[in-house]
Amino acid sequence: MSNVVVIGSQWGDEGKGKIVDWLSDQADMVVRFQGGHNAGHTLVIDGHTFKLNLLPSGVVRGGKMSIIGNGVVIDPWSLSEEIVRSGLNIGPDNLMIAENAPLILPLHQELDALREAARGDQAIGTTKRGIGPAYEDKIARRAIRICDLADEAWLDNRLENLLRYHNGLRRGRDWPPVSTERLKESLLEVAEWLLPMAQPVWRVLHQAHQQNKNILFEGAQGLLLDVDHGTYPFVTSSNTIASTAITGSGFPKTGFVLGLTKAYTTRVGAGPFPTEDHGEIAAYLGEKGAEFGTVTKRRRRCGWFDAVLVRQAIQISGIQGIALTKIDVLDELTELQICIGYRIRGKEYDYLPAAPYLQDDVEPIYETLPGWQETTAGTKNWADFPENAKRYMKRIEELVQCPLSIISTSPKREDTIVLLPPFEQ
Repeated sequence: MSNVVVIGSQWGDEGKGKIVDWLSDQADMVVRFQGGHNAGHTLVIDGHTFKLNLLPSGVVRGGKMSIIGNGVVIDPWSLSEEIVRSGLNIGPDNLMIAENAPLILPLHQELDALREAARGDQAIGTTKRGIGPAYEDKIARRAIRICDLADEAWLDNRLENLLRYHNGLRRGRDWPPVSTERLKESLLEVAEWLLPMAQPVWRVLHQAHQQNKNILFEGAQGLLLDVDHGTYPFVTSSNTIASTAITGSGFPKTGFVLGLTKAYTTRVGAGPFPTEDHGEIAAYLGEKGAEFGTVTKRRRRCGWFDAVLVRQAIQISGIQGIALTKIDVLDELTELQICIGYRIRGKEYDYLPAAPYLQDDVEPIYETLPGWQETTAGTKNWADFPENAKRYMKRIEELVQCPLSIISTSPKREDTIVLLPPFEQ
């Protein structure tokens, strides 16, 4: 038995979908443990593209049990649409949802959008899908959880508690109140298909462990969006570090931690980005790398590889190996830059300070490496890489102080080089 946690070491969009899909061949279960349908994973399988938001990537592989853990906030209406859109046969036999997972309700999405609009120039760049407000209600002990849908009298009690707060908030802002009856009716309709998939996930994972099953834990957004350790306040509303797999699933043995790492850096939405480029390099990376958000469709901000931030993510999250993606995007560049440190107000730093006013003043310190101007797309062996491509990747290893585990050379799952097999560690 072996377990693997896959997380992003940057701001997300590192190519987790393909890597999780590739690893799922060796897994018996694939578990999502945080976030919501604000995450997006793109998988290309036998020429067919799947764009998943909430569903674990394992659903596209027959015979794999996919699990949504208690650390995830679930919009049941969006989940239903995603199941239909996938074209896959998904039900209790291959999808399990934690009975104690909280729900995202329409009132959460409305509140999210209104708040973001009210921030004006200080907007965070949320997806307006209700993730933050749903987590707020969870922490405040107001949330409606999946298990609440099984008892109508208990659901009445929970709705009264929830709407006492939300309708009071809405009155203060001259927003129309939420109808208890309409919301209850919608939830009871959802309960008919959702409850058959609800299980005590922690117990199922414990039993799988006793049966020597391989479990793959699939993170959503990257570590730099972690609500504690990311570029706060421009972060997501959950913890994205590897240890969240424990709290978000109820299973305490996470195993090998694999950090998804793009060969350059991108970010969606507002917030600090020390190595962001605003010229030809950004335009090239965006076009060649097809850098558009899976969920938002927003163009991603692009820049050079930031070894400082990746090393920081590795140290915080206990990453034991990195899966380097999109090395082929750099093929045409004559020279490359890697950020090896920061200069802030005349002082040099080997990490990114937490204070936003310092993050705003970061000047990256770069090291320049030669490009290779040869095609690496589809490369299947380390020996076949151009020498300068090898030099670039080895330098990344040295700077982030973590070995390469996997190298991805295209969106196709077969174009994957394994140097340090995660499930064998």
